[in-house]
Amino acid sequence: MIKDHRGMLATAATVVVMAVVLGLKLSPAGLGAGFVSGNGRVEATEVDIATKLAGRVQTILVDEGDFVQAGQLLAQMQVDVLNAQHDAAKAQLQQAITAVASAEAQVAARQSDVAAAQAATAQRQAELGAAKSRFLRTKELSASGAISLQDHDDDLARLHGAEAAVTAAQAQVAAAQAAIKAAEAQVIGANAAVTASKATAASIEADILDCQLKSPRDGRVQYRVAQAGEVLAPGGKVLNLVDLSDVYLTFFLPETAVGKVALGSEVRVILDAAPQYVIPAQVSYVASVAQFTPKTVETATERQKLMFRVKAQFGRPLLQKNLKLVKTGVPGVAWLKLDAKAEWPENLAIKVPQ
Repeated sequence: MIKDHRGMLATAATVVVMAVVLGLKLSPAGLGAGFVSGNGRVEATEVDIATKLAGRVQTILVDEGDFVQAGQLLAQMQVDVLNAQHDAAKAQLQQAITAVASAEAQVAARQSDVAAAQAATAQRQAELGAAKSRFLRTKELSASGAISLQDHDDDLARLHGAEAAVTAAQAQVAAAQAAIKAAEAQVIGANAAVTASKATAASIEADILDCQLKSPRDGRVQYRVAQAGEVLAPGGKVLNLVDLSDVYLTFFLPETAVGKVALGSEVRVILDAAPQYVIPAQVSYVASVAQFTPKTVETATERQKLMFRVKAQFGRPLLQKNLKLVKTGVPGVAWLKLDAKAEWPENLAIKVPQ
């Protein structure tokens, strides 16, 4: 029992010593209540390069760790089927264009028919006028007995025939005009088919372009998720990029401190991998809802209490200048001033890679 009690005392003493050491590590000399710190890890915006359509990966042009630029071709999906569909769409488009030309020719032909029918109508109307004049003379002569009744009847028949001929010619004009409208409707339908064929071809062309997986922004290839020859479903991931111009340290602060932190507040970051540097940053995000501290982050005290997530954004000019040195997942400590009147100590003076 005595051994166990002494062992417990020794363990407790060890824990106290470790806490003191950790506290000394996280509290540079000269810092008081006006400062607060939090442990975290370097993170960056990640972008998944995925295929829009199902298909086979034809080739991947970059490797893990490569720096890429916005618009750079990263991978190519097979497009044999799409190319065949595009050829078929172009053929349909050509057929539709030919149908438009044919329909327009039909309109021109029907317009010619109308012109011919109108000319024929004019001729029949002229003949009708002549027949009326002849009949009127014949009627007077017949009344006076100058000509026979047969001549009178013949001229009357001719008049009726001329009237019928005018009516028939007018009907032909109406029919020709209706044919024009029908032909014009065919032109409209053919033009609609052309528009649909163009849209189909454009859609397939867009799918072909989407099979060229390009980088949406400057960054670095973090993972190759797929390999050449693999068949992927729609949305299948091929690569994972990290945007090295959007890098930040995510850390956690207790509720007693986070209420005093304002967006844009100055932050000084010391990374475990480069303790010789003190890197400037700014608070870009403070969580509005508390959460449990993730297991990957260790706080010096109150590990089981609710903590608020905070992001310290690194400046883009500094990141662009040191792209090859930027690494995500690196742990570090973020220091903030809670008292605006407090002065940064010498050991937290800004010191960045040159």
